[in-house]
Amino acid sequence: MSKRTLMSLFVSLLLLLALAACGTAADIQTASSASTAGSLVSAQTAGTAVTTATTAQTTQAAVHTVAEAAAENSAVHEATATPVADAAIVEIALQGDAITVSGAGASAAGSRVTITAGGVYRLRGVLNDGQVVVDAGEETAVQLILDGVDLNSTTGAPLVVASAAETTVVLADDSVNHVSDAVAYVFPDAETDEPNAAIFSADDLTITGGGALTVDAHDNDGIASKDGLVIAGGTITVNAADDGIRGKDYLVVQGGSLSVTAQGDGLKSDAADDATKGYVLIADGVVNVTAGGDAITAETDVMIADGTFTLTAGGGSSARIDAATSAKGIKGGVSVIVDGGSFAIDAADDAVHANDRIVVNDGTFVIATGDDGMHADATLEINGGGIDITTSYEGVESAVITINGGKITIVASDDGLNVAGGDGSGTAMAMPGAGGRPARGGGPGQDAFAASGDYFLYVNGGYIAVTAAGDGIDVNGSIVMTDGVVLVNGPTENMNGALDCDGSFTISGGLLVGVGSAGMAEAPDTTSSQNSLLLNLSAPLQAGTLVQIAAADGANVLTFLPTKVYQSIAFSSPALVSGATYTVSFGGSASGTATDGLYTDGAVTGGSAYGSFTLSGVVTRLGTTMR
Repeated sequence: MSKRTLMSLFVSLLLLLALAACGTAADIQTASSASTAGSLVSAQTAGTAVTTATTAQTTQAAVHTVAEAAAENSAVHEATATPVADAAIVEIALQGDAITVSGAGASAAGSRVTITAGGVYRLRGVLNDGQVVVDAGEETAVQLILDGVDLNSTTGAPLVVASAAETTVVLADDSVNHVSDAVAYVFPDAETDEPNAAIFSADDLTITGGGALTVDAHDNDGIASKDGLVIAGGTITVNAADDGIRGKDYLVVQGGSLSVTAQGDGLKSDAADDATKGYVLIADGVVNVTAGGDAITAETDVMIADGTFTLTAGGGSSARIDAATSAKGIKGGVSVIVDGGSFAIDAADDAVHANDRIVVNDGTFVIATGDDGMHADATLEINGGGIDITTSYEGVESAVITINGGKITIVASDDGLNVAGGDGSGTAMAMPGAGGRPARGGGPGQDAFAASGDYFLYVNGGYIAVTAAGDGIDVNGSIVMTDGVVLVNGPTENMNGALDCDGSFTISGGLLVGVGSAGMAEAPDTTSSQNSLLLNLSAPLQAGTLVQIAAADGANVLTFLPTKVYQSIAFSSPALVSGATYTVSFGGSASGTATDGLYTDGAVTGGSAYGSFTLSGVVTRLGTTMR
C-alpha cells in the first residue's frame, strides 16, 4: 500500500467523522434556534437564511473540516505492524548487563544490540544500562515488539532508530514496558546533539499495540522522530524534561491513551521548512497533558477529529508566566480545526490559539485561561458544539468572528467577544477597557489587538451568553446578526458597554439582550430590518432585579434576570412589532425555566411598571441619553 493510498484511506475515515460532526452541529444550531421560539422569537427568525448576509459573511461561513485540511498536508507513512508467525520472529533477550539474540538480523555486544536487517524482533527482559539500536538502512522496514521490557541507559537514549524505511514499535497485548534515559547525555563531540529523546528515531516511527509503555526522559524529549510519528494504540505515559512527544514532520494520533507530563511542550510538531508538514492530527484517543509550555502545538495545523482531552499549560489559568513562555492549551502556527471531541483546558496563556484561523465544527470545551479562551489572528468560525469559558481575560477574539451555531458561554474580566486586529504577541500593557491588556504578575501583558481596520462579527445562529467586566461585545468594525440568541451581562462602570461597535450594527433576526452600564450603551442601527429597543435608566438597578417587556395583550416578549448591577437594556427580537405598544416592568419574580437569566416560559408576579411605549421606528430609545 502506498503512502498516498494510506493517506486517502485515513482522510476517508476523517470524512465520515466530519459528516457526523456536521450533523451534530446542525442539531445544536436547530435546538438553539428552537429554544427562542414561542413568546420570544417567532418563526420569522428560523426563516432568516444565512444567504441574506454579505458576500464577506458568506465566505466566512464556509465550513472547513479536518478531512479537508488533512488532504492538503503531506501523507502519513505506512506502518509495518503486520502479524507474522512466531517462527519468523527474532527473539532478543535482555539479561541485565548482557543481551542474547536468537536469529539473524541483529547482533549483541555487551549491553548493546544493533538490528541491521528488516524483519520482526521481539524484546523481553531488563537492560540495566545499555542501548537498542536499529540501523537497517533507508529502504528496510523494521518491527519491534516490546513484550515486558525495562530499558535503561546512564549515558544516552536506550532506544534509537538510526536508519530504517519505517520502524513500528508494537506494545504486546497486556505487556508493561518501561524506558528510562540518562540524566545527562554523553556525546562523542561538541557538534553532536542527537539522539535527544529516550525513544529517538531519525526516520518514520509508529507506536501501536495493546500494551503499556512508560517513558522517563530525564535530559530532553520523551519520544521523538525527526520524520513522522504515528501513535496508533497503547497506553503511553511520558515524563519529560523538555517536550513529551514530538514528530518533526508530523504527529498523528489515531487512538490509544496518552498521559504526558513535560516541562516543555506536551505534543508537538515543528517542521518549519515545508508548509505541508509540521502538523498535529488527532483522529481519536484519550490525551492528558500537563506542560510547562504548550500542551499541543504545531508549526502549521492542529487538526482534531475526536477524542477526550485534559490539557494544563503553564501551571493553569491562575499562574504567572514570563514574556518568553508560550503556555497555550492548543496552538496552531497556521490553523486549529476541530470537528469533535471533549476538551478540558486550563492554560496560563490562550486556551486555543492560531496565528491565522480557528474553525470549530463540533465538540465540547470547558476552558479556564489567563488570557483568551479562543484567539485567532485572522478568522474564527464556530459552527457547532459547546464552548464554556469559565475564566478568561477575553473570551473569544479575532479580526473576523463568524458564529453559525453551537452554544457559547463566556466569563471575561475584560471583553467577552473582541473583534479587532493583532498578532497576539503579548507585548502591550494597559488597564482593562483601555485597548490593551494588563500584565500577568511580573510577566508580559496579554496580547494586544489593534482598534482599527476591517473587522466583522457575524452571528448567523447559535446561542451566546456573555458575562463581562469590560465590553460584553467589543467590535472595532461592524456587526451583522441574522439569527441566534445573544445574551450579555455587561459592565457596571460607564467606561465600557454591553455592546460596543465602532462601525455599523445591523440585525435582521434572532434575539439580542444586552444589559449593563449606560455610559457607553448602544443598540443596533436604524438600517436594520428587525426592530430594537434601547432603554437607559436614571439610576442603576441591583443585580437580580427582573426586567419584563409585555405586549398590550399581556403576552410576554422578554423576561430576563440580570446577574449584575445594570442601568441600560438593549433588546431586539422579531416579536417587537412596529406600531405596537409595550409595557416595561422591573422587579417581582418569575416562574418557569430560565437559562442564563432568560425565561422561556412561566409567568411574572409582582414588580413595578416603569412605563409604556409605542414602537415608532426601527430603533426606539427611551430614558436618559448618556452619550
